[in-house]
Amino acid sequence: MTAYPTDLKFYIAGSWRKGEGRGVHRVINPATGDVLAELPLAIAADLDEALEAAQRGFKSWSAVDVNARAALLHKVASLIRERTDSIATYLTMEQGKPIAEANGEVASCAGVFDYFAEEAKRAYGRVLVRPTGQRSLVLKQPIGPVAAFSPWNFPVSLMSKKIAAALAAGCSIISKPPEETPACTIALMQCVVDAGVPADAAQLVFGVPDMVSRHLIASPIIRKVSFTGSVPVGKHLLKLCAEGVKRTTMELGGHAPVLVFDDCDLERRWTWRPSPNSAMPGKSASARHAFMCSKGYMMPLPRDWQNARQS
Repeated sequence: MTAYPTDLKFYIAGSWRKGEGRGVHRVINPATGDVLAELPLAIAADLDEALEAAQRGFKSWSAVDVNARAALLHKVASLIRERTDSIATYLTMEQGKPIAEANGEVASCAGVFDYFAEEAKRAYGRVLVRPTGQRSLVLKQPIGPVAAFSPWNFPVSLMSKKIAAALAAGCSIISKPPEETPACTIALMQCVVDAGVPADAAQLVFGVPDMVSRHLIASPIIRKVSFTGSVPVGKHLLKLCAEGVKRTTMELGGHAPVLVFDDCDLERRWTWRPSPNSAMPGKSASARHAFMCSKGYMMPLPRDWQNARQS
């Protein structure tokens, strides 16, 4: 069985940084409660160095030919596929989801990098209809360094979407995944590094979430913020971004009620409806959080639901 790595690090300006007197976060195996390792947390000076590197990285990475960028992203995808078993094992050990779900999540990351590798070639602009003698063109250009924050429930999947999209567009990125799941996200970043993505183009930091987000967002170097998480934290980050009028992408919360009407064929529907609520287990933005039923189904629905789950 793959052993959990005990030398956890973060990645800034082309080098992996150890504790060296920094604060640490204890990574816990949720199945046993045992401490797996201690994760070093970045301090303000580390973040300043990451910001300076991201600024340098944006200038050089945005100038790389789009086909060259795409080739590197495809290489990342290949490395993820080669290392799926080890990354998935880390994910299960520190996050707790079944190994089959972990394998599926890691495999999806490879598809994400392949997808954005090709999307990099399709950043089409527009020609607008204007009065005779005038011409208006819309050109899409990389906006600048990105700060990306991803949650613990799908740590490698959501981190890969943010990194792959930013790199495909020609942006540099500082990624801060959750401190609860560092080994799998470090392993994903190692694929990015080993594929040959320039050191300053992609970086990985861990730290006290509020301090890290405030520090990065307050910097004029960061031009875009991407966040997946809760509505309250999203609102907080939007307020921080408003100070610098930064562009944002927010995926917040998750409310997915099931609507059951009188003409519903329950026998047929329960064969596929329970699974999204059972996966991981229920810690997903698409998990069914409530049932809104017509009167005819108020009583039999709970029994049918339990029978479907057990089968």
